[in-house]
Amino acid sequence: MPALSIATFFLNCGGNQSSEKEIVNESDTTDIVESDQQVSLSEVISPQFPDAVLEMNQPLESSNYDPGTIEFQFNVKNYQLTSQTLDADTKQCANSGKGQHIHFILNGSPYKALYKPAYKAELDVGNYVVLSFLSRSYHESLKHYGAYVISQFSVGDTKSEPVDLTAPHMFYSRPKGEYKGLDTEKVILDFYLVNTDLSPDGNKVRATINGEQFLIDKWAPYFMEGLPMGESTIKLELVDHTGNIIDGPFNSVERTISLVSEGAI
Repeated sequence: MPALSIATFFLNCGGNQSSEKEIVNESDTTDIVESDQQVSLSEVISPQFPDAVLEMNQPLESSNYDPGTIEFQFNVKNYQLTSQTLDADTKQCANSGKGQHIHFILNGSPYKALYKPAYKAELDVGNYVVLSFLSRSYHESLKHYGAYVISQFSVGDTKSEPVDLTAPHMFYSRPKGEYKGLDTEKVILDFYLVNTDLSPDGNKVRATINGEQFLIDKWAPYFMEGLPMGESTIKLELVDHTGNIIDGPFNSVERTISLVSEGAI
């Protein structure tokens, strides 16, 4: 199996330094041997569900609705919502006690976890892009074709231009919110790609974690280890082979998370 390389960059007063690490695939994770960087990334290996399918029956693609309550209806095949993913007990990361679910992302906002295949939202006038995908109980996405659905609709008499859903898009998924106790030791970094892939010579995701930059050339989930207690800032950017951000409304996202030690008030 080919090795995955992640280039890491460190910024300091004396100028820029860069080093390149090589990841070798192993059984449960793939590791990066670190030197002086604070945060490390290792690829997560998880159970696959190649037959799992997610469909959205409502709202209808390109339809227009009156402002107010919009109902979202999904159909899930070959995947059990609310069940614990097989390796959840040994994953050693944040896990939902409610089990497997759907990540629901509306206009690039932080996802909502849906444990039932239906959801209602109060929406004002505007154009809306909804990305939904199946998630393991520890909030890691299923990335195969058929495990996600992306759709666009409008509400009211909007002047907003529709988004080109045939263009390359990256959606931020994890990390999110607050992590406590043992959940702070391994924090999953995960994102979702539409109409693009990553490669050493092509598009990449540039992850900036508390100022440290990682160029990711393989679409996979990663464990972040070494995050400090308190707030951490995570920025994800979909970039081309020259390092320029690919144009798109969701391709550059910055979020803040919080890590709290066990017993902290």
